[in-house]
Amino acid sequence: MSNIPSFSNTEVAFKAKSSGELKFTSLIFKMMGSPGLVNSLTGLTTFALKIHLPIQWIIKKTIFKQFCGGEKIQECSSTYESLRKNNIEAILDYSVEGQSKEADFDKVRDELLQLVSNAKKHAKVPTTCMKVTGIASFSILEKVSANTELKEIEKQEYNRVIQRLEAICAKAFENGVKIYIDAEETWIQVAIDRLAEVMMQKYNGKEAIVYTTLQMYRHDRLNYLQVLIEKAINHNFFLGVKIVRGAYLEKENERANQKGYNTPMQPSKLSTDNDYNAALKLIMNNIQKVELCAGTHNEESAKLLCELMQEKGLDNSYKGIFFSQLYGMSDNISFNLAHAGYNVSKYLPYGPVRDTLPYLIRRARENTSIAGQMGRELTLITSELLRRKNQPTKK
Repeated sequence: MSNIPSFSNTEVAFKAKSSGELKFTSLIFKMMGSPGLVNSLTGLTTFALKIHLPIQWIIKKTIFKQFCGGEKIQECSSTYESLRKNNIEAILDYSVEGQSKEADFDKVRDELLQLVSNAKKHAKVPTTCMKVTGIASFSILEKVSANTELKEIEKQEYNRVIQRLEAICAKAFENGVKIYIDAEETWIQVAIDRLAEVMMQKYNGKEAIVYTTLQMYRHDRLNYLQVLIEKAINHNFFLGVKIVRGAYLEKENERANQKGYNTPMQPSKLSTDNDYNAALKLIMNNIQKVELCAGTHNEESAKLLCELMQEKGLDNSYKGIFFSQLYGMSDNISFNLAHAGYNVSKYLPYGPVRDTLPYLIRRARENTSIAGQMGRELTLITSELLRRKNQPTKK
């Protein structure tokens, strides 16, 4: 019988962190708990970098240290190994996005090809991830998503995008490395969805190599998941899907308001939670054709997936299901699940400080918007520090 772990076990949750590291995390989370402070600091940071003030060292020693593994692959090795010792896979995430030059797109492609090789060498279940905006301009993805007729030069640009993605997915397939294609803003997501579907049909014949990502704070994603499952069944390929709640809520609502269209976002957090959990149930009912990465920082959703696995008679270590959290967050979920034998991964971003700033700003704003969760993590950290303080000294 599968066992469902407690996410309140702080000794397990924080066993990889020293008390000093826990105090540092507590400080970062307290700062991020203030919306006014976050908005001021992110605005000032963006401006300072734009005019080339030398503040990167401050970022690197604070929020970058909390959420990133380093600026280069090699700098991530100690974190990578620490996670592996605790039965948690690290998914190295080259967090560079929003590039605009062809040379930069090629550079990101080459880095992602290197990531595939790195994952093959060092991971039990080799996995990597990517953002399509790392290898394609935002403008071309927006035009394709809007079904705008492309000029000849734009068609050539888009063909190069396809070639880059094809090279990455082909190498992943050849090396047996899973690759998660991340979701992005709704007005470029149609193009990303199409690209992901083509790659899944091509490379997922025997198992899920290519995964698409669904952001469940969109009210249309549950229906799209059903469509994807039907396509997988009808076209005889395995659907690889990562489900998350989403990371662009404010940006999406602001754009919808400015441009005068109905927001694609759910009407409430409860609606998002309900669709996320409904997606878990739908996937579990089709688990013979779907492989799942449940990206969640929500304890109730993690617990629900454990219960659904138990109902289906699946072992905790069933190879087609992974739980995943971001590095620097929700260690109580990650480490307790791994301790109970579930497959767990942490997204471990890396890249130049300047280029990872969009990712770091999203983390700061996302955490500010989920104050209840931040309070939960702070309470657990305080509890663990107190437990350590009161622990009898070993003679």
